[in-house]
Amino acid sequence: MAVSSLLPDLIPGLPEEIGNECLTRFHYSTHRLAVRVCRRWQELLQSKEFYYHRKRTGYTQKAACLIQSLKCDSDPDGSKPDGPPRYGITAFEPVSGTWGRVDPVPKYPDGLPLFCQITSCEGNILVMGGWDPTNYEAVRDVQGKQMPETRSFFAAGELDGRIIVACGHDEHKNALRTAWEYDARMDEWKELKPMSEERDECQGVVIGSEFWMVSGYRTDNQGQFEGSAEVMELETGQWFRVEEAWKASQCPRSCVGVGKEKLFSWADCDSAIRVGVCSAPLGEWTFVSGSAHQGGPTGFFLVDQQTGKCNTIDEISQQFSGFIQSGCCVDI
Repeated sequence: MAVSSLLPDLIPGLPEEIGNECLTRFHYSTHRLAVRVCRRWQELLQSKEFYYHRKRTGYTQKAACLIQSLKCDSDPDGSKPDGPPRYGITAFEPVSGTWGRVDPVPKYPDGLPLFCQITSCEGNILVMGGWDPTNYEAVRDVQGKQMPETRSFFAAGELDGRIIVACGHDEHKNALRTAWEYDARMDEWKELKPMSEERDECQGVVIGSEFWMVSGYRTDNQGQFEGSAEVMELETGQWFRVEEAWKASQCPRSCVGVGKEKLFSWADCDSAIRVGVCSAPLGEWTFVSGSAHQGGPTGFFLVDQQTGKCNTIDEISQQFSGFIQSGCCVDI
């Protein structure tokens, strides 16, 4: 990250390398203010090269980025607001226990598309698809080039800048077996080989260098979830089928966990998270949310990946206590 000697020092009185290392150690929450110090700081902190440098040296922080229902105040008479629930993006950083709200997507200032998917790539958040909250029509929106096909309740995953989108159903409720890859660096889509069968409401999970499509159901088998999975080797683009990878009849959406020997459902792990489960792996920890019963309050937990111990996240403000639809890990 060499810089011309004609430019002003990053930090007056310090060698360039030392100044760079000082800025590298800034917590991500300070960057919004730090970019205002001077143009050099702004250009450095917002550059891809600086992000890669922070990640290589271990100074990025893992956070859970969550599609969460926005709490609305009730009317004066105590009634609940009319209309569909509104969703925004919440960020939770486990080391500091910090909660925050990400700025709204410009196209959807009053709430994200319903049932949209979220993933991350190189420190950026990508929100894809879902239903327009005003007319319930499926959208192909991405923070980049639109998806080539309209699909809902699809699966998504990311590895090394490659985002895989697969299956779900089309605008006529027909289950799909097609898959596409989005190159976030080039802002381009590429069609992948289709799977052997349709999989609606499946769940995508990246394990090592493989993309797993877990469960789902065919058009003529509505709601009867498969026990199988299909796996794509990301290096070759080839799919292969794995039988008995999942508990048949159990919905996999947002609750697939990865154990040492097999996949499991977080909903089976604790009585406090039986319903509406969502999980996001965060390195040594996994963020998990859910309710004990239908209509119950949402609980929030950090699960130690080594011991399996489930720790309750306490003292959450009202604005961050809403239901979580889906989530992902982002290195910030």
